[in-house]
Amino acid sequence: MPASEPTIVATSMGFSRRGRGPWDADVGPVFELAAELAQAGDAPRICYLNQAVGDQPTSFTVFYGAFAGTRFRPSHLTLFPMPNVEDVRAHLLAQDIIWVGGGSVANLCAVWRVHGLPEILRECWEAGVVLGGVSAGSICWHVGGTTDSFGPKLRVFTDGLGWLPYGNGVHYDSEAERRPLLHRLVGDGTLPVSHCTDDGVGLVYRGTRLAEAVSDTDGVYAYEVRPDGAGGVTETRIQPRLLPPVKA
Repeated sequence: MPASEPTIVATSMGFSRRGRGPWDADVGPVFELAAELAQAGDAPRICYLNQAVGDQPTSFTVFYGAFAGTRFRPSHLTLFPMPNVEDVRAHLLAQDIIWVGGGSVANLCAVWRVHGLPEILRECWEAGVVLGGVSAGSICWHVGGTTDSFGPKLRVFTDGLGWLPYGNGVHYDSEAERRPLLHRLVGDGTLPVSHCTDDGVGLVYRGTRLAEAVSDTDGVYAYEVRPDGAGGVTETRIQPRLLPPVKA
């Protein structure tokens, strides 16, 4: 059964680490939340899109390793060097959840547009498939945000899909330049009212309305940043709902 209304889960969170190795990942609580929002039943279908790192093969190793032995039915869509499924639209519409990984949001959106993904993903969203993602996979649904897509120095990105009419600030607490740059961009009108997430926090949108903030750890927050009319901003902290840990 699809979600009761179009739903996006935009986050600075995702897999949980279970060890020191780069492949040691578990399904984080946000995926159980997405399955619940999708009303997916006992075997949620989740498709991974990772064009933000050029469909790097190791990213799929982490993805399938995390979901191995769980109730989820994972799949993936690659676009490099060509789509790995015959009918991209049919494959994505058959999912309960579409999850987008992090990397370069600028490259992600550009590649999607070449392949007609925005139109297909919009159809999925309106049909009740829950869309979600982390970092670049969060910013992409918004008007834009701050990004290192163009080099180590953070810059503004304003060419997101824009279905959510806000700016988006990810990794708000873990990268020192993120907050002051986003404040400046909202203050001067480059970005609209923006919603931001500390690491470990996600935003749940029902339609284009921010329904709630959630987290997988204590002591982290979401924020709303608005222009104050005098070239500055006001920042309001949002207390997230702590998600229950995933049952083993």
